[in-house]
Amino acid sequence: MPSSTAAAQAAADAAGAPGRTRRVTLLLNLAHAIDHMFLLIFATAVGAIAAEFGFARWEDLMPYGVGAFALFGLGSLPAGRLGDLWGRRSMMLLFFFGIGASALLAAATRSAWQLAAALTLLGAFAAIYHPVGIPMLLQRAKSPGAVIGVNGLAGNLGIALAALSTGLLVQWAGWRAAFAIPGIVAIACGLAFARICPPETEAPSQRTTKAQVQLSRSGLARVLVVMTAASVTTGLLFNFTTNGNAQLLHERLHGVVADPAAIGLLLAGVYAVASLAQVVVGRLIDRVALKPLYLGIVLAQVPLLALAARAQGLWLLGLLLAVMVVIFGAIPFTDAMIARYVDDRVRSRVAGARLTLSLGISSLAVWLLGPVVKAAGFDSLFAAMALIAGCSVAVVLALPGEPARASA
Repeated sequence: MPSSTAAAQAAADAAGAPGRTRRVTLLLNLAHAIDHMFLLIFATAVGAIAAEFGFARWEDLMPYGVGAFALFGLGSLPAGRLGDLWGRRSMMLLFFFGIGASALLAAATRSAWQLAAALTLLGAFAAIYHPVGIPMLLQRAKSPGAVIGVNGLAGNLGIALAALSTGLLVQWAGWRAAFAIPGIVAIACGLAFARICPPETEAPSQRTTKAQVQLSRSGLARVLVVMTAASVTTGLLFNFTTNGNAQLLHERLHGVVADPAAIGLLLAGVYAVASLAQVVVGRLIDRVALKPLYLGIVLAQVPLLALAARAQGLWLLGLLLAVMVVIFGAIPFTDAMIARYVDDRVRSRVAGARLTLSLGISSLAVWLLGPVVKAAGFDSLFAAMALIAGCSVAVVLALPGEPARASA
């Protein structure tokens, strides 16, 4: 009788596995949205926070947020190592509960330095997602490009949600609510993940797997160098734009749109539409050669950023949408390289090492944003970003040519 009961339970578990896998996938994608949303609450609400803390200009408060982005990068290395050696499920639980608690702590701060400490803690927990959550999604993916594309869409919808929800909450309930309410949501997601995601039977490092595409040591080293350098340039463009766009629209749409909630809604629309680029690019990665596709996207960044440097009004909105399409569209490639060339047993560690360097360096954009705009304006910032995009072109040109694998 006990054996038949156990067999029935096993059959029930097997029957429910596909639905459970879909729910786990949904929560992992939602975690990506949470990750990016939480990192941008401060930048979106900085004007209101600066006014309460006695700063004359928002630019003077921006450097207090650099700790979040520094730890977002530096924390990726230990997070990736723990993901491979300890387990990705356990690390994702730490992500949900840690980032939620950090947001609640930020909401309770009473000075700029207290807020800086809370944001730094938030950045440390945010560092867990990319080297752990994305490899967890890709463990059994048959079309990794498509999976990365959908996951990228989720992350960028988090950026859109930051612009929309933060603008609305700041206007209706104050900037503290813009941290506290998402913090409660993140903790609730952690409870759901603990219930739905089954425990891992073994750590990823103990599995028997191999890379999809086998490269020589020198070929793999070249890919990893290119991947890391491209992550740096893409990360700089991503941080400059996503942290500065709200204030850019406040300045350049003056006389057209002035309401913070309306600007947040416009920016959310820009991000939501631009995010679809990742879905398209992800599917293309599974079907066409990676290098020419990547090169075409980074080439398009240069003239679009140069044109946006002096654009005003509705022209700026159109160009900003195009700029975000090609910046977001470049993001899936580094994860696609890891999925294609790196064994799953070490993916979290490789991703963590890459992210530590790239995000650590690109976090400088958050520190530089306020001082650069204050001293030289957004037109100089966009000109500098066009030069950074030119560096991306040079980096991608060094990528070895290798045709994409046909999708299953």
